[in-house]
Amino acid sequence: MSSPDGSPRMRTFSTSDLSRKSGDIIASALQGPIAISQRGKPRLVVLSVEQYEALRQSQPDRRVSGATADMPADLAEDVAQAIDAFLSPDKR
Repeated sequence: MSSPDGSPRMRTFSTSDLSRKSGDIIASALQGPIAISQRGKPRLVVLSVEQYEALRQSQPDRRVSGATADMPADLAEDVAQAIDAFLSPDKR
């Protein structure tokens, strides 16, 4: 079964299935990600540890760093003032 965009459709279980079909849910999740729905709406995705690790490793590091020298002057001044205010002894 596939979705309208051609990608494979996730198998879906309801929250009430969690207690009645836990073995089926685990077996399905080991084969590929599954959805858990509540009141007919998808709420959670369950996937194997291997799939989770692969997903984490495929994501780029979203942390951004830079230097105040590369910032516009007014922004660099705001940052400097915020740092000074944070480090001020009367604020501790």
